Amino acid sequence: MEMATGGTRVTIRGEGVYDFRRHVGRLKVLLPQDPAGDSSRPITELLAPGALFMKNRGAGVPADKWVRVETASMSDGNLVTGGATDPFAAAELLLGAEAVSYVGEEQVGGADVTHYRGTADLRRAAELASDGSRDSLAAAAKGFATSKVPFDVYLDDEGRIRKVRHRFSFVNGQQKDAVDVASTTLLFDFGVPVVVRLPDRDDIYAGRIAEE
Repeated sequence: MEMATGGTRVTIRGEGVYDFRRHVGRLKVLLPQDPAGDSSRPITELLAPGALFMKNRGAGVPADKWVRVETASMSDGNLVTGGATDPFAAAELLLGAEAVSYVGEEQVGGADVTHYRGTADLRRAAELASDGSRDSLAAAAKGFATSKVPFDVYLDDEGRIRKVRHRFSFVNGQQKDAVDVASTTLLFDFGVPVVVRLPDRDDIYAGRIAEE
């Protein structure tokens, strides 16, 4: 994920596994270095329908506890805030595709793919989305600077997404100018076993998160 505002560009990277049947996943997200040059601890994220669980995120949170956030409560529906776009939401956003054009034949990760480019409407995507991502996409449609999302998608011969890149524009509450975000999702190793265990109630931090 690349964020750009006021001439400053920030890159966030993450990698993990995702179960498209259960709509759950686990990612390890690496934030950029702070102004002093110190690296942050990786953030572990668990993705689930309607919820995002984060470990090592938030000052004052015990190291063994998770922070749980309702994705529908986020102004971006967790398309941006978590530093990674939920792979299922990234796919369902394409349900709002309007103008789509064929770009050409290419390769992604050694696989032959067909590249398409277009624009998706968040409102339409929310109307057509499944229960797991409908509220999140609806929140993003309200919170983003525009509901129109340019995208590039690369499909293999079986119609599976191998790569999708969305370009979002949203207004951060801390500043007036819109933040431009390019979120790229790469999918590979289809069919590998995926085990994601969501935290128990006792493992979730219920206290106040201090300002960092």
